[in-house]
Amino acid sequence: MKRVAIVTGAGQGIGAGIAKQLAADGLTVAVADLKEDNAKKVAAEIGQGAQGYFVDVAQKQSVFDLVAAVVKDFEHLDVMVNNAGIAKIGPLIDAEEKDISQILDINVKGDIYGIQAAAKQFQKQKTGGKIINACSIAGHQGFEMLGIYSATKFAVRGLTQTAAQELAKDKITVNAYCPGIVLTPMWDQIDAEMAKIYNLPLGASLQKNIDSIALGRGETPADVANLVSFLADPKSDYITGQSIIVDGGIDYA
Repeated sequence: MKRVAIVTGAGQGIGAGIAKQLAADGLTVAVADLKEDNAKKVAAEIGQGAQGYFVDVAQKQSVFDLVAAVVKDFEHLDVMVNNAGIAKIGPLIDAEEKDISQILDINVKGDIYGIQAAAKQFQKQKTGGKIINACSIAGHQGFEMLGIYSATKFAVRGLTQTAAQELAKDKITVNAYCPGIVLTPMWDQIDAEMAKIYNLPLGASLQKNIDSIALGRGETPADVANLVSFLADPKSDYITGQSIIVDGGIDYA
């Protein structure tokens, strides 16, 4: 029986890259996104039985409904990738309440709901399972103009460690991947906002960050997906509670 994985926020960017890699690894992938059309498009590109689903990770019932729908379609679940997330750029002291609430709802509550829904399904199955969360280099070091985002990713590290301890008895591992400067629409957004704040040409902030990478290039979704591939594989069964950096060797000095 093929293993089944859910990837949230998989309608584009890193999530789509992860979904495609897991499918290449032989898993059946449930591609979930707030934009259901994007999810279905990625699922169609993948083929191999992949299906697209709607999910709003900021809503607990929506996440639980997603897991229920996937289990109804495929009979079981083996891997949950809580990838969905957003960034907010700007000075911490100017952060608006609505923006703070939105990023906390998606980046923190979304991961909590994903952990809860997947863990309860794994416990019901009595099969164990793998939960993999989206953290960031900003979950290891706070970044200027990304204060609230950094806080949410520090929270993901804490949730990952706690869930790993609580769920180990059920043979459920919980880990996180921490990307660096990934060339996706999110980093295009960050670059554009930084250009406004610092009066820089478009691309200047992004290039400055790329110049700090030891391997000399920006990160691709495939670079992140390769780590997730390992964390989703039985080869990582003795690894839990970790938030692993995959950033090409960034110089934070």
